[in-house]
Amino acid sequence: MSLYTVIGVMSGTSMDGIDVVCATFEFSENEQCTHSVKQSKTFKYPDVILDKLISSTQLQHPELLILDKTLGIYFSDCILEFIEEFHLETANIDAIASHGHTIFHQPDKRFTYQIGCGETIAFRTGIKVINDFRQKDVVAGGQGAPLVPIGDKLLYSQFADAFLNIGGFCNISIPSGHTIAFDICPGNLPLNKIASEQGKPYDEGGLIARSGTIDPKIMNELNDLNYYNSSPPKSLGTEWIEANFNPIVSKISTPQDRMRTVLEHIAEQISIACLKNKVESLYITGGGAYNDFLIQKIQEKSKIKIVIPNSIEIEFKEAIIFGLLGALFLEGKTNTLSSVTGASRDVMGGVLHLP
Repeated sequence: MSLYTVIGVMSGTSMDGIDVVCATFEFSENEQCTHSVKQSKTFKYPDVILDKLISSTQLQHPELLILDKTLGIYFSDCILEFIEEFHLETANIDAIASHGHTIFHQPDKRFTYQIGCGETIAFRTGIKVINDFRQKDVVAGGQGAPLVPIGDKLLYSQFADAFLNIGGFCNISIPSGHTIAFDICPGNLPLNKIASEQGKPYDEGGLIARSGTIDPKIMNELNDLNYYNSSPPKSLGTEWIEANFNPIVSKISTPQDRMRTVLEHIAEQISIACLKNKVESLYITGGGAYNDFLIQKIQEKSKIKIVIPNSIEIEFKEAIIFGLLGALFLEGKTNTLSSVTGASRDVMGGVLHLP
């Protein structure tokens, strides 16, 4: 029996901040794993960093390298503040498992790139760091995503038969005997973009969408995108949204109608994925779980049982699972499933940085 205390750090594509958790993971001899979340907190990005992240895909190479170091410093500052605020003992923390922030994700071209320098975090915190979890899977021919399904399988499978996270993208995992998982469609990225045009960070409760009207022509164009006809494993990146999704949505003149059409599209694609995979119960996390109107529409379209967990799991499940990926790395076990990513084999992803 092995017990690890890991700080999990997650920065999602919706760029609403970094989630930090301290959790313990206990592995039993029969390959079971239990976990306990000790502390959790979200740190908002300072405007100067957020502005750089928003424009990061357009940066020149030296600027991107500088941002990698800047983000490593910010991550380590947040972790040190987290440790001090919750009176954690550094000596008792086995590792920091950091997802980093995804800048480029093009697995079909054999690369994925997350920034947030692991060496910087390790040096400044004095704790070993595991990051760059996606790279080895991509090298093995996989999508490098999603990585969360192994956590759904090991930590949450008693709660539902499928797991949906509505973050920047909507991804689902179905941890049956042969776990499958994939990005379904965009999520909060386009919704938050539309909300920002109204001077809001997001559409609270789906109120803007409720006031809008569906544009059936645009709805059909979105549903006809080639990505939805491809079979898993598959994953999405911000490049895909900018090239394929946003140009269609921008044809709608009013933000309320854009919001309603995109929300209905998201709910429809989630429902199609659930029905196609015979999902009977769906455990929903991520910021989109708070969008009451979106949840209502998913329920109406799919007719399945929806499980909304407590706020810790809604907001921090991905950070918890990246902590698990770090614990699995320390345990010397597989933490990436080829049945999910399409890689040639299961791998133990991650790069270790010593303080």
